[in-house]
Amino acid sequence: MKKILIALMLMIGMNAQAQDVFQELRQKNKAIAEDTNANGLVRAISMFKLDALNYLAIKMQEEMPDSSVYYLDSQAFAMNNYVTFYIQKLVQYNEMPKALQEEMTKMFMDTSKNHPLFKDKDKEMVLSYYNNGESLVRFSLDTDWEKALEDIKKKMAKNE
Repeated sequence: MKKILIALMLMIGMNAQAQDVFQELRQKNKAIAEDTNANGLVRAISMFKLDALNYLAIKMQEEMPDSSVYYLDSQAFAMNNYVTFYIQKLVQYNEMPKALQEEMTKMFMDTSKNHPLFKDKDKEMVLSYYNNGESLVRFSLDTDWEKALEDIKKKMAKNE
């Protein structure tokens, strides 16, 4: 399991800082999600990222039509880093007691849920991954990823 998680980190831990981060992340995650030869966990994570990116773009166009491409890119970059940080912590906590692993996962879940960007009322859709016990990445789609990333890093630093 540890080797799979490390491989996941390497495959999905893109640190794209160039212009059009959103588009680059979207293209890479779409390709992985559609690759039937890719590892199932990697595909599932890429599918979440793709859904989160699509949700972000649609909601920003609807509710923040005057926002900049930079803002979309920074949210996309923060989402990618949030998921990558979570995978890193899964690997780190792999040898720890199950209760501690579950506590860490719940902390990531709740942090994403507690930092909504749009305050979307369609909770069924927004929390579709969050409520799915089969999903590795159980996060809310309606997340201010920059604030959530900052918050989870502070929380994890306190726990270490």
